[in-house]
Amino acid sequence: MVQVHFIGAGPGDPELVTVKGQRLIREADLVLYAGSLVPAEVVACARDDAKVADSAPLNLEETHALIMETVRAGGTVARVHTGDPSLYGAIREQMALLDGEGVEYVVVPGVTAGFAAAASACRSFTVPEVTQTLIFTRLAGRTPVPEAEALRKLAAHGTALCVYLSAGDPEGIQRELEAGGLAASTLVVMAYRVGWPEEKIVETELAELAATAREHEFTRQTVFLVLPGQGREDAGEARSLLYDENFKHMYRK
Repeated sequence: MVQVHFIGAGPGDPELVTVKGQRLIREADLVLYAGSLVPAEVVACARDDAKVADSAPLNLEETHALIMETVRAGGTVARVHTGDPSLYGAIREQMALLDGEGVEYVVVPGVTAGFAAAASACRSFTVPEVTQTLIFTRLAGRTPVPEAEALRKLAAHGTALCVYLSAGDPEGIQRELEAGGLAASTLVVMAYRVGWPEEKIVETELAELAATAREHEFTRQTVFLVLPGQGREDAGEARSLLYDENFKHMYRK
């Protein structure tokens, strides 16, 4: 019997949780959510008699103890993470502890902030004949980044990038992207607290990234979408063949 469900809460908007995720939150005996990143509204659908706990002030062992208390009592747990649990979700160590206890669990995907940001900005990460690859990454900080994945090395590919967990150093982001050879005119979308009521989306060019971030005080909870080939100078960008009248496939004669 599966008693623990890791649930992607989406970026903040309670309506961006999957139907399955909402159902499991409603059914759970314990709803454990990261209150620093997941709004209380996301878990407001929990049963009146369920225990709802904010894991933000707890360490790994304390959250595990709460989960196991419910599991041993025969109950079910909704462990609610921001965005999608598989991306910077810190679920591996939690699952390892559950494995050690012989507890079954499943992971329910969610909408990660990068995709929600692109949607809010009405932008696409991919552009025909420009880039067909998206890289999710971050600057090195308290959590190191492997040298092979330094931002300048990833930027050298010229693909779209989604930079997480780096808003405290916008100068570093700009410096690394420029060192990777991206043009000063490269479009950068900044998404602050995407999915929350105070969401703010700002577009700028790489040359103004740091100054714009500082101007808007985007020093935390901001993702940066780096979108080569989509700036003002690229209005004539190539179009997808998918709906071109001359593009034939098995469903279109």
